[in-house]
Amino acid sequence: MALQYLALATMIVLYSLMFIGGYVSAAGLGLTCPDWPLCPDGIFPSEEYLIEWTHRLVAATTGALVVATMVASLINKNADLKIKVTSSLASVFVITQIVLGAMVIDLKLHAVLVAIHLGIGILLFSMVLLTTLFAFRISKISIDSKS
Repeated sequence: MALQYLALATMIVLYSLMFIGGYVSAAGLGLTCPDWPLCPDGIFPSEEYLIEWTHRLVAATTGALVVATMVASLINKNADLKIKVTSSLASVFVITQIVLGAMVIDLKLHAVLVAIHLGIGILLFSMVLLTTLFAFRISKISIDSKS
């Protein structure tokens, strides 16, 4: 049961990250915080860095949740190969996103990297969505087998 809610929380936080990332990009705030991974003021930024810092904080949270979901699916005895593959791919994509995010900042929002960052983000969301669906299917199968 915990895997289902972990996967769902991961999907919700990831969707929030994509929303915030879209705002950061559309508002032209991508280089507000020119250093990576922290802003010039360190862990707790000043007001001028808050939006970009929030994006990075939610990204770090998302990364931890994606990896935790993968670990939970790998150790779940009822999990089949599909959920293990989708959660593992999600972990690969989230690590790729972190690296691309750093490169986007270092290379001053190079358009190709920004586009790739968006594309990998869509793949990441797809894998997290599938993982969540498979996790709730495990729950349903477990309940049906007890009847």
